[in-house]
Amino acid sequence: MKTAAVWLMMWVVMAVAPVKNGYEIGDLATDFNLKNVDGKMVRLANYTDARGYIVVFDCNTCPYSKAYNTRLLALDKKYAPMGYPVIAINANTHAEGESMNEMIAAAKSKNYSFPYLADEDQSVARTYGATNTPHVFVLQKTPAGLKVAYIGTIDDNARNASKVKKNYVQDAVNALLEGREVTVTKTKAIGCGIKWKDA
Repeated sequence: MKTAAVWLMMWVVMAVAPVKNGYEIGDLATDFNLKNVDGKMVRLANYTDARGYIVVFDCNTCPYSKAYNTRLLALDKKYAPMGYPVIAINANTHAEGESMNEMIAAAKSKNYSFPYLADEDQSVARTYGATNTPHVFVLQKTPAGLKVAYIGTIDDNARNASKVKKNYVQDAVNALLEGREVTVTKTKAIGCGIKWKDA
């Protein structure tokens, strides 16, 4: 009788336990294999000299994404040579203005120095727990794997780059490069919601 009661209690606990949705700080992220705007398949493992990655879920049409284009280019220019390249992923490829051809045109017109990948089945966005465009995940290479070190927005002023007071992504990457703990590990991603196929 006691055994039955214990099993029933365990079943209730599992039934009401929240389902994990995406990564949290300290989790180990999995690699992916997505098509870039140049037609080549890209994996994080391709970047053998990388010390980590600035993974950004982004898109073509969101006003917030457009506002951050120049800042993403600046992040890649500064940190890719230090081992933290920007990797942009579009999970909205089924939506208007977001097709691969439109991604190619956007990347060309903005002179993207980083890959712009199509997450056509949205599996990578779901695995990471991305909700907005842009939504950043800073990953650090460790002996155990790709550790999630920061999740959230790029900085504290999407509308005006000249009024930014807190550069969350820069601060996180600088801390990792200097062997320090990241002070602010999570912020709210500010931007347009990802357009889920089954929504």
